[in-house]
Amino acid sequence: MLTPDQARDRAHDIVARAKAAGADAADAVFAADASLDVSIRLGKLEDIGRSESEDLGLRVFVGKRSASVSTSDLSSAAMDALAARAVAMAREAPEDAWAGLAPENRLLHGVPPMLGLADHGEVSPEQLRDAATAAEDAARAVPGVTNSEGGGASASSSVWALATSHGFAGAYASTAYGMSASVLAGEGGAMQRDYAYHSVRHRQHLESPEAIGQRAGEQAVARLNPGRLASGPMTVVYDPRVGSSLLGHLIAAIAGQAITRKTSFLLDSLGSQVFAHGITIRDDPHRPYGLRSRPFDGEGLPVSPTAIIEHGMLESWLLDSASARQLGLEPTGHAARGVNGAPGVSTSNVFMEAGTMPPETLIEDIVSGVYVTELMGGGANGVTGDYSRGAAGFRIENGVITGPVAEFTIAGNAKDMFLAMTPANDLEFRYGINVPTLRVEGMTVASG
Repeated sequence: MLTPDQARDRAHDIVARAKAAGADAADAVFAADASLDVSIRLGKLEDIGRSESEDLGLRVFVGKRSASVSTSDLSSAAMDALAARAVAMAREAPEDAWAGLAPENRLLHGVPPMLGLADHGEVSPEQLRDAATAAEDAARAVPGVTNSEGGGASASSSVWALATSHGFAGAYASTAYGMSASVLAGEGGAMQRDYAYHSVRHRQHLESPEAIGQRAGEQAVARLNPGRLASGPMTVVYDPRVGSSLLGHLIAAIAGQAITRKTSFLLDSLGSQVFAHGITIRDDPHRPYGLRSRPFDGEGLPVSPTAIIEHGMLESWLLDSASARQLGLEPTGHAARGVNGAPGVSTSNVFMEAGTMPPETLIEDIVSGVYVTELMGGGANGVTGDYSRGAAGFRIENGVITGPVAEFTIAGNAKDMFLAMTPANDLEFRYGINVPTLRVEGMTVASG
């Protein structure tokens, strides 16, 4: 795999070729990835997969017309042909008044922050096999576990580079390691499935396979013999594993494209209270070893920690350059770019700050409620905020989490849910989006 410097030079080279072919401006992305994954089922090796890829994406501008092309053929002749084809396509494209590179005066200059995204270690297929086996063995050893969907372990490394014709060229490397186990408990039609996994940047930070497997097994057994909930209004408590999805609806609603197209249920909410007063939500691209950390955004702009929600108030849209121009605002450093097409918008390490009470205190006054550990289908309507999802979890009775329940739907409206939300104090950073245990009042539960 290329080094970050070599990847940056590749991206810079195709930009220069595009300019020579007649482009007024251009930017390019180079992305390379190598991954190895091993899966085990019932103690036997099921699959070993290895993949490698190198791809390059080029976007060119001729006036206000633009075109994007991509290739995995990185020969010099192919690069010249790619640049010429992109320019020819742009000349035939319709004009876009908002298209263009990021503002030159906003580009990142100097040395990007060091975020510890790559550990540069080596891992063998045998090491991954042993880890996957240990995770599955630990899950199968839990009393009540009767079958397995397998244990898995993976390792990958990647490099990502961006270059623009108006002065930016940067690149960075990253690694990722993962481990999982998925098992079933019970017999016949009464079987229940659950899983556990962990993903990190540095292998030394990975949970032990035994801990991951044991958690998967215990969670599967805990779901045996689920009952049914009565339908009606109810307090819903979200486990952190699934509560993060609620912030996904927020992020989609404040992304620049949703605002410019007027397709957001938060369209007129900037600067107003959209969450309960005690809630603060931040985006931290500089978090060391973060799963979504990055030193610059998809247009070459610097990134910095941002308060999206401060004490319940919506503080910012998430804008790339095109949506910012359309709204008459400044880009926020949230542009995201793949090798195909124009930039979109993406957050980095989003998290809701922890509340003040432990989960046990959060639920102790709930006479009848539900603790949700799994969500299925549905989501929030981007325009109206109407929310409906299938779910499974556990009853809350007189302040105590009791037996499992399944086959029910929870519904509400995202705007109402945000205002009726209370976080516990158990925030952990395990995913790309992290939340503590969340309590939401006034949901509607319908039993299947």
